[in-house]
Amino acid sequence: MTSAVVALLGAPELGKELGRKGTASDVTLYNLVRDGHVLTSVEPTQFPEKFPPLLYSIALADRVILVASALDRALAETLATLDLFDTPTDLYLSAGVGEGELRRALKGTRFENATLSPLDIPHLREELVAWSPQLPAEGPVSVRLDHAFPVKGVGTVALGFVRRGTLHVHDRLRLYPTEREVEVRSIQSQDVDVREAAPGTRVGVALKGVDADEIDRGQVLAPAGSRTTGNRLVVGGRRDSRYYRGKVDEGSQLQLLVDLQLVPARLQKVTPGRLDLTVDRPLVAAVGEPVWLADLSAAPGPRMVGRGVLEQVNLDTGPPRSSTA
Repeated sequence: MTSAVVALLGAPELGKELGRKGTASDVTLYNLVRDGHVLTSVEPTQFPEKFPPLLYSIALADRVILVASALDRALAETLATLDLFDTPTDLYLSAGVGEGELRRALKGTRFENATLSPLDIPHLREELVAWSPQLPAEGPVSVRLDHAFPVKGVGTVALGFVRRGTLHVHDRLRLYPTEREVEVRSIQSQDVDVREAAPGTRVGVALKGVDADEIDRGQVLAPAGSRTTGNRLVVGGRRDSRYYRGKVDEGSQLQLLVDLQLVPARLQKVTPGRLDLTVDRPLVAAVGEPVWLADLSAAPGPRMVGRGVLEQVNLDTGPPRSSTA
C-alpha cells in the first residue's frame, strides 16, 4: 500500500470532495483509499483566525494544493508563508479569480512563473490518488505524532504518520523529546488492525507506558539513541521573509517551527545570517534540519519571519556546541 499527505489551502472543505472526514481539531484530515493507495488531505480549519493551523498543515504535507478563491489577506499570508517552504505546490484558480490578477499577487515569490490551472475537482482527485512521495524505508523507524486520546478498554491511542522505517507491534520506542519509553500494543491503519506499517502510513497506535495527555503534537516515536534533542539552538543560512514588517532583535520572542513542533523561542544573539536562540522545552531536532520562525503577535501583515537551517543543537545552558542527528 502506498500513501500521500496533501495540504489543501485556500478552499475550505475541499477535503470533503477528496475523502472521508477523519480527525478534526484545529486541522481536519480526510482520507481516501483506492486501489492500495491512501490519500490523506489536511485542511487548516481554524486559519486565518489562527495562524498555527496553516503551519501545521504545511508541515504535515508532502505536497500542497493552493486554490486562489479570492485575492484577500488570507491568500496573501498563505503565499508569504509558502514562499519560505520547499514543499511542492500546485496552484489552482477558482471561477472568481482571474489569472492576470493572481500573477500580480505572485510577483517576487517562488510561484512567479508557476503553472496556474482552473480547479477541476474530479481531475484533481484522480491525479492525487495516482501520486505518492518517496520516503526513506531504511533506517530506524520514526513516527511523527499529531493527535492523542484515551480509548476505553484500549488505553492511550496516538495518531501520526510513519516517516521512516517500518513500525511493528510490540516495538519498544522512546517518546521523543521526553525520556519516556513506551511499547506499541497494537497498530491500526484506516480502521484495520495491522502487524506493521511502512513509511507514509497513517497509523493509530495503542501505547503502553504513557497517558494521552502527556503526548504533544510533534513528538516522535523512535528507538532510543536514534534522535537528538535540544533547547539551545544555532540557526544558520538565515533567509528573512521579504513581507515581514517587524524587527529581529536580541531578546525578541518568536515561535519556532521544527518539523511539526511549534514552540516559543527567545533570540539570544543575532548576527548576519545566524541566530542563537533558546526554546522553552527540549525539541526533537537535528543538525541540517530546516526551521522556520513566526511572529504570532505581529501587527496586521504576514506573520512569517524567516527560515534557516540548524547548525548546532544543545541540551545544556552553556555555549552551544555541534551535535549530530
